[in-house]
Amino acid sequence: MFSIRPYDPRDEAEWLQCRLLSFFDTDYYDDVKIAKTPLPSDSIELVAEQEGRIVGLIDVKLSGDLATIDSIAVLPDARRHGIGRALLDRAITLLPDHVRQVDAWTRESPAANAWYRDSGFVEDQMYLHVFRGEGDPEFAGPAGLSSPALAFMHAPLELELELRATYARVYRCRRYLQGVGD
Repeated sequence: MFSIRPYDPRDEAEWLQCRLLSFFDTDYYDDVKIAKTPLPSDSIELVAEQEGRIVGLIDVKLSGDLATIDSIAVLPDARRHGIGRALLDRAITLLPDHVRQVDAWTRESPAANAWYRDSGFVEDQMYLHVFRGEGDPEFAGPAGLSSPALAFMHAPLELELELRATYARVYRCRRYLQGVGD
């Protein structure tokens, strides 16, 4: 059995491990953090704990009538036990009354996309994440600097075929949206 509680700054090392291991087998494996992103004080930060270890997390930022899931993750060996859904449900109950929508962004992972749809979200927008890495064509950097060894870029969907023919790592980034409140 697991419990959900507010994040405590003393959780940071376990929070980082949970996020890293949870993202490792997804399209976000490269989104490694060495410190937890500082969030505004009105954000919702929760962890799921089981047998004294953090097995899941959710961070939600607020902006007007929109709440954005900044991070949601469940350890691979703890998946399919309702932890992600419980974290989402608890976060939604903590939203201020003026929040009308929750959004989240994900890439092409079939499991993540299915989870958002099964959780009541609807796909709303899409664009491309493009990575320039080893073996990809070089391009010029700013004057005085070498060509980027690594680069992360956003691109419109209209360029997808051309970019997929050029770069090894091109992902569709999807925004999911869910209404909350009245």
